[in-house]
Amino acid sequence: MTRKLRDDCFLHDTDRLTHGEAVAILREAIAPVTGVEQVRVDETPGHILAADVIAPRDIPAHTNAAVDGYAFAFADYDADNGSTFTVSARAAAGHAASDAIEQGTAARIFTGAAMPEGLDSVVMQEDTDTETRDGQIRVTIPGGLRHGANRRLAGEDVKKGAAILTAGCRLRPQDAACAAAAGYGELACYKRPRVAVFSTGDEIIRPGEALEPGQVYDANAPMLRGLIEAAGAQCIDLGVLQDERQAVQSSLEEAAAKYDAVITSGGASQGDEDHVVDALDALGSLHMWQIAIKPGRPMAFGQIGDCVHMGLPGNPVAVFVCFLLYVYPVLVRLGGGSWREPARYPLKAAFSVPDKKPGRREFWRGFLTADDGGVLRAGKFARDGSGLITGLCAADGLIEVAEDVTGVNEGDEVSFIPFTEFGIWRA
Repeated sequence: MTRKLRDDCFLHDTDRLTHGEAVAILREAIAPVTGVEQVRVDETPGHILAADVIAPRDIPAHTNAAVDGYAFAFADYDADNGSTFTVSARAAAGHAASDAIEQGTAARIFTGAAMPEGLDSVVMQEDTDTETRDGQIRVTIPGGLRHGANRRLAGEDVKKGAAILTAGCRLRPQDAACAAAAGYGELACYKRPRVAVFSTGDEIIRPGEALEPGQVYDANAPMLRGLIEAAGAQCIDLGVLQDERQAVQSSLEEAAAKYDAVITSGGASQGDEDHVVDALDALGSLHMWQIAIKPGRPMAFGQIGDCVHMGLPGNPVAVFVCFLLYVYPVLVRLGGGSWREPARYPLKAAFSVPDKKPGRREFWRGFLTADDGGVLRAGKFARDGSGLITGLCAADGLIEVAEDVTGVNEGDEVSFIPFTEFGIWRA
């Protein structure tokens, strides 16, 4: 069986990892683990491709008309003054191309129809004048057309033998269309990783239950389900772990034997009731813990046998941010995809933060706004505590602020990571 993690993963001896060090550890450690299955091409969006898709033929397979109109030979046409042709053939989509037609005549043709032999240009029907004389249709084509007008050449899109799609890519609706255009009914795709999710804490109860004093509704589990599915994996919700060391350890051990990855939210800090990291140490290996970021410092990563364990913080905003930065690419890679860093877009700041603690990377919830000239800028929410979920709903992405930055002034350039980089659409 292919191992999910390399055995030479390591703990840094520094107090806290930088964001870059954490990403490097994950990128080095994770490898694809799932098997391969054949998936109907119309069901492939969201799957990760397991083998290159090669064009078995030219696309399009034949030279054809791009518009409804009349096909003619450019050599018989007066490009300056226009020409009049007798219409001697008809070509419709879905039928074989007409045989060679009489020189100096034109063919009535429809969009997608194969070009008759000897004809190489098409005029749009609305640009022509037609008349019937002695039972024959004659079409007048104005001057000004270029050679090959309104014609699509065979192989113009893809040549036979070319790679249409590359293994490791996350398939999109347009990729399914491309494969279907080449004639593929099924594609070899990696199976989706199976990911178990635990919430932790005596105070956590599930939505719909009666709320007692001191209790908190579990916002992380439903959010993680959506995030996991956006990463192309299957989510199995295993409920809430109470703050009892042996129960936490037994539940993690059982889940690790069944699933490709286990994600916990909460219990990853150093408090008396935080048992996740200790349980992971007892059951397997802790490869990463404590990152110099905000939010999400107590993010943990390790393994139990061949199962990946990602220990997230408890606050929903920290869970969301850490998932996007670290868990999302891990799940994509486990499922056969290529490791991909999200795109960062340079935007001018529409806000000021005069004091920012150096030595840690911060990720602020941001939104897109436009200045008086219509140029996009990055805005920031004034309140950005880790428990303020409403800011996530209103945000368009994250503003990434490097470790050496000590403040941001309005107009400074900042890096903006839109949520669409993770398959999360705008409201």
